[in-house]
Amino acid sequence: MVGVMMSTSTGAMNSLLGKLTTLMGEEFAKLKNLRKEVKFIKDELGSMKDTLEVLADVDKLDPQTKSWRDTLREMSYDIEDIIDDFMHHIGKKSESENQGFAKKTVRLLKKLRVRHQIASRIKEIKELVLEISARRQRYKLDISPSKYVEIDPRVAILYENAANLVGVEGPAEELENLLKDENEKFKVVSIVGFGGLGKTTLANVVYGKLKNSFSHCAFVPVSQKPDITKLLHGLMSQLGCTPSSHHCGLNVMLDQLREHLHNKRYLIIIDDLWGVSDWDIIKRAFPENDLGSRAIVTTRVQEVAAACCSNHHDYILQMKPLNDKHSRRLFFGRIFGREDACPNTLRDVSVEILQKCGGLPLAIISIAGLLASEGPNQEELEHVRNSLGSMSGTKLTLQGMRQILNLSYKDLPCHLKTCLLYLGMYPEDYTIKRSDLERQWMAEGFVSKENGQDMEKNARNYFNELVNRSLVQPVEFDSSGSVTECKVHDMMLDLILVKCAEENFLTVVDGSQANTAPEYKVRRLSVRLNDASNGTLLLGKISLSQVRSVMIFGRSENQNILPLSKFKFLRVLFIKDYPTSIDLTGMNELYQLRYVQIDGSGDDVHLPTQIRGLQQLETFDIWYCASVPSDIVYLPHLLHLSIGRLRGLPDGIGKMKSLRSLCGFNLSVNSLDNIKGLGEMTNMRDLALTGHIAYHDQDGIMDVLNSSLKKLGSLEFLRIYIHGCTDGLSPPCSLQRLATMQFPWGDSYFSRVPNWPREFHNLRVLQFIVDELLTEDVGIVADLPSLTDLDLHVRRPPKEMIVIYGRGTFPALKQFTLSLSNASYLTFQAGAMPMLQRFKITFSVKGWKKNGAGPAGIEHLPALEEVSAYIEHNQATESEWSSSEYAFRSAVEMHPGNPRIEVEHSNWMSMKIHVITDGDGLLFLPAGRSSFTVFAPCAT
Repeated sequence: MVGVMMSTSTGAMNSLLGKLTTLMGEEFAKLKNLRKEVKFIKDELGSMKDTLEVLADVDKLDPQTKSWRDTLREMSYDIEDIIDDFMHHIGKKSESENQGFAKKTVRLLKKLRVRHQIASRIKEIKELVLEISARRQRYKLDISPSKYVEIDPRVAILYENAANLVGVEGPAEELENLLKDENEKFKVVSIVGFGGLGKTTLANVVYGKLKNSFSHCAFVPVSQKPDITKLLHGLMSQLGCTPSSHHCGLNVMLDQLREHLHNKRYLIIIDDLWGVSDWDIIKRAFPENDLGSRAIVTTRVQEVAAACCSNHHDYILQMKPLNDKHSRRLFFGRIFGREDACPNTLRDVSVEILQKCGGLPLAIISIAGLLASEGPNQEELEHVRNSLGSMSGTKLTLQGMRQILNLSYKDLPCHLKTCLLYLGMYPEDYTIKRSDLERQWMAEGFVSKENGQDMEKNARNYFNELVNRSLVQPVEFDSSGSVTECKVHDMMLDLILVKCAEENFLTVVDGSQANTAPEYKVRRLSVRLNDASNGTLLLGKISLSQVRSVMIFGRSENQNILPLSKFKFLRVLFIKDYPTSIDLTGMNELYQLRYVQIDGSGDDVHLPTQIRGLQQLETFDIWYCASVPSDIVYLPHLLHLSIGRLRGLPDGIGKMKSLRSLCGFNLSVNSLDNIKGLGEMTNMRDLALTGHIAYHDQDGIMDVLNSSLKKLGSLEFLRIYIHGCTDGLSPPCSLQRLATMQFPWGDSYFSRVPNWPREFHNLRVLQFIVDELLTEDVGIVADLPSLTDLDLHVRRPPKEMIVIYGRGTFPALKQFTLSLSNASYLTFQAGAMPMLQRFKITFSVKGWKKNGAGPAGIEHLPALEEVSAYIEHNQATESEWSSSEYAFRSAVEMHPGNPRIEVEHSNWMSMKIHVITDGDGLLFLPAGRSSFTVFAPCAT
């Protein structure tokens, strides 16, 4: 793809050619000898790049050609590093002058010593090029521009409604019956079968159906090389069991879990277990308390399944491939929408392909995703069939499954192959945020930026293409159907890591590789810390000077785990679960750094006081840090800034005109000038405001804020975390999403629904809190033409019936979430919310004592698919909350479409907490108050 700087096929060649063009610019024409040498190098590398692009489409290379290709790609990285180093040092020597890079360089080159230095570097590069060019071949390719890519709507149906997935119904019913039998002994059911059969999907479907029948539930994934300590921490977190300390040993955590679950009825899912020894440890956390507790273990290993089911009442459920009927429904439905829509001319070859998939859902979805993305035709289908050869799906092996996935990989254009391989930087079962991935791709240079194209939109296109081809699995969707979080199936990850090893694309380092030095230079490094002391050992034998991306997962007691001075050309720095303290004061020297995210807790991230040297920085996401560097406002390419909500920004933020997202801007600790400066950030698209505005607002903060917001014509998403009433807020009409959030210690709320939403014709998502709601208030948002997701929390009990009138109100709404003390005060009229698919409501048992009816008129919602209720019962009797659930279910069951119903209960208790506010205004209490009341789940 034109404009992609880095790729698996061409290495750094595109980026390198661009920099050589700079060295040949008009100002350098005066230095004829230098320009001549650089032109020779550029011409040679240009023809080599064309050859690399052709070789990328060759299925199998002879050893000599493969060696030449690998050497050339590695050379492109090395040459770019040489040029980057030269350009950086020239820039540093001339940074006080108000001249362009080329003019500065020419002036410096007139000095004999500097001319000798660059001549030596150019000679070094030329020798590298001449050494390899003797074996090159010259080709030219025609490259077509990309177009906008949206998420295929069938993907949302495929992944979002897991309970309706083809072939799940029968096994789900069998598993439910096994878990719901009358035997009160602790019972384990193992689901065993080949990878890609849908074991995790089955377990997840049944978990969703049964979890309300158990007081304590958890779903924990296990990797092939699990960190048992981290796994147990995740288990404790989901079960509401707080460890005595983060560094407590296995036996201590196991004892705590057993004690916590001693008198509880629990349901635990252990997903994708590989080793018997791991089960021998994990099972010690589960007390056999004769309360009907259950565990589900999914595994590919028969020996593990047998070990888990050692008692006579345990059960092994053998996962089977889909039958022909279900396979056809899944395959044809993904490509054509339904089976009978497949043209007769394509049916025979389609069935041949389907037979080779052996009934494995992962194989079927992968092949169908490939064909759907191409637009199926006879030629493409025959190519896929022939590529799979004589492989028989009835005995599909790991190698056969890899062959199917490899076919999908080979079909990708070069830029998507590169982006897919980068997913190998993340550990198995890791939930990856789309926004993180897209920004990392951009920082590495994987995303096209020519012809005025918006790189962020191009990155979104790349991601959506990978989703549409079923190469990544969606985890979360937003209201528009866009995927916001994803995972990689472990069999796809296996293929990715094989490809990464072949291409020397990235290196994964964990305990098993501690004593092994990599054969090639490390370009991208993913470090997995499995204990508290192995960090230095893991990196000890690796040369770090060529690393462009580094990701560190896990914790280490070593505070110097990251020797920044060795990462000379680093572009991406991502640290998850960093140690208690981490020193990043040397960051300012990493002049190529484009992306920084430190994800952890605590304020012990030590940053440099000055970071003006990071002139390429695009993303700076460090939520917990002691202070923000004072010169951050001078970074010309900074697009995304996330900081702690208690931190003030340096004065002069109006200079940050490139900024597109700002998270954590605190109105309480920033000056009025900075609040005014928000209005200068005209490229801002996503803004999160925090803090506290005094009731009387004597400083006029709200007026200044509104004035600034009105100038942000590109703003799409506004999040507000302001304690207290926000009636004076007046956001810009350009918004697509508006969220006023709820603090643990108080609400950011409006006294009534404000009038300004009537003007928000592009608003898709609205989340807000009101003190009081009347039917006339509902009408203010009912006519919004684009609103698809409404989340409304009402603080006070309703004084009158709240009616959602018909006549096409809420014409586009698909999801409605409502928190209301008394659900019986809500009525839907015929014609209201014609597109509503999901309705979620939170209410209290208190309201049912006077009126036992559920929300009226649910049967008038024609598109309704799912209804869920969260019922709070503070000190209510079992009879009262049982009656409330029965009345709610009865109201929903009047719907002719039989929507799914899910009900959760919570026993809440009020607590009086005494607090002391700190100097940064951590908590904001009314004058004279030293305590406040919150509600929290009761431990019993």
